[in-house]
Parts: sequence; C-alpha cells; structure tokens
Amino acid sequence: MSEVTAVPLRPIAKGSLVKLWLGIAVVILIGIVFAYCGTAKQVTMAMSPQEFLDSNAKKSGVHQTPSGLQYEVLKEGTGPRATSSDMAIVNYTGKLLSGKTFDSTKADGKQQPRPMPVGGMIPGWTEGLQLMNAGSRYRFWMPPSLAYGEQGAGGGIIPPDAVISFDVEVLAIAPAQMGMGGMPPGHGGM
Repeated sequence: MSEVTAVPLRPIAKGSLVKLWLGIAVVILIGIVFAYCGTAKQVTMAMSPQEFLDSNAKKSGVHQTPSGLQYEVLKEGTGPRATSSDMAIVNYTGKLLSGKTFDSTKADGKQQPRPMPVGGMIPGWTEGLQLMNAGSRYRFWMPPSLAYGEQGAGGGIIPPDAVISFDVEVLAIAPAQMGMGGMPPGHGGM
C-alpha cells in the first residue's frame, strides 16, 4: 500500500490576489483591443463611401474642403505653395480603405521623389497639392468624385466608386516652365 504524504498549502502572500485579478483584467483588455483592431478594417470596408467620409470628417484633426476632399496635416511646411500651373516634387503613398497600397514613390526601400504637374492630376491631387507648402506632409482622403469615380483605375486595382487615401510630402515647388519634365506614366489618369 502506498501512502500519500500530505503537504500543507502555503497561504497566498498579501496582495497576490489583487495582482492575479489585475493580470486577468490586463489579458482581457488586450483581447478586446486585438478584437477591435481585427474588425475595424472590416467595418470600414463595409461602409459606403459617403458613410466612411462622414465618419472620418468627425475625427480630430481632419478637415474637409467644400468639394469633399478631406485632409489631415501631418507636418506643416514653410516653403512656397503650389499653383495649378506649377510642378510639385513629391513623395507619396496611395492606399485603398482596406490598407492595400496601390501606388507609391517608395521602391526597394528608398524614396524616389517624382515631379507632378499640379494641374494635370486627378481633381483630389490638384486641389490637395494647392493646400500644401513645400516641406509639408498631409494625408488626403479623396471621395470617388475627386479620384477615379465610377470607372475605377489601374485595371481593377482601384475599384469603381472607391475612396482612396494618399500620404503626400511636398519636397519642392517649381514653375512648370522650368522644364521639370512631364508626368510619369500611369499617374493622374492611371
């Protein structure tokens, strides 16, 4: 016959129960945050363009022009402001609301600034670039009417009636007659 030796349990140290409950609360809170982050993108994608823009316009720091272009100033520059006849040298990243990047000046991990004719772009770009001083970084949300509208673009990469966003940094402004070259292929009309 085997015998079981009884080992007395030690009492829980003072404050350990509080630490246990705090630990459980932290784990639950982290779970809630992950659940929210995991569904926020799906909720955004389920919204109509107008529902998204109405919701986005209420966020702190987001401004809206009369045309419906929404923007957030990430960094305000002090250089000159572009006119529709100027060229802007920019870095940018264009994304769908799903977060998928469809165009960017970043290639192989390096920024490749591009000259853009301010007046020769989609309406959202033309309007947005004229809000920015050289040295500025803005985030734009463009309703379909200021982007690629009912037709979409890029052979289906940008779907019809898509709200698109761009993070844009204006490096310099140059008058168009200075021979900055034309618009890179695929930009402005995709």
